[in-house]
Amino acid sequence: MRSGSPFASGWKISPHAPPLRGSLPPEGANSPWGGPAANCLLAVTRSTVRDADSGYSGPMKTFQTLAELAALVGQEVAFSDWVLVTQERINQFADATGDHQWIHVDVERAKSGPFGAPIAHGFLTLSLLPTFFDNAMKVEQVRMGVNYGLNKVRFVAPVPVGSQLRARIKLLKAEGIDNNGLQTTWEVTVEREGAPKPVCVAESLARMYP
Repeated sequence: MRSGSPFASGWKISPHAPPLRGSLPPEGANSPWGGPAANCLLAVTRSTVRDADSGYSGPMKTFQTLAELAALVGQEVAFSDWVLVTQERINQFADATGDHQWIHVDVERAKSGPFGAPIAHGFLTLSLLPTFFDNAMKVEQVRMGVNYGLNKVRFVAPVPVGSQLRARIKLLKAEGIDNNGLQTTWEVTVEREGAPKPVCVAESLARMYP
């Protein structure tokens, strides 16, 4: 985890956005939390692949100061690289958490189960938030970031093995805190490539310190 990301990272603005995979809500539609959908996507360039499983060269956006970031409250400010959810990743998460339910780790049984294949744990999807932030954005002024928790989270749809996931990241709040820090509240919408709706929507808090 690099020190400049909201989770304790590097970001690039461009006049042209790369082609998007997945879908945005139509203008005027409701967001996953019921508010207006974000209509402002800042243009970004592709950067180097930062996840070995990704297979996609996603955007990286760089801000020089916390003040630059705070000015973007209410906007969708970044989207991450695609991350591939492999069976190996699922198995490793099961070992780390002790959740070995068959819908996740028994490949043959899961094929005849309700999802037609093994699916990722909901908390595995949630645990990718630091990865999404790390390859999406960086504030040069920040020396340390701290995960401050979650206000709410919903696992909207299953994530079958082999899925490609990415996050759309919207800044909801930016509040000054002690030691010249900034507490940020983010709406993180995790998309599965080719799926009509998100797989996870989380309201995540982070604290950043210069």
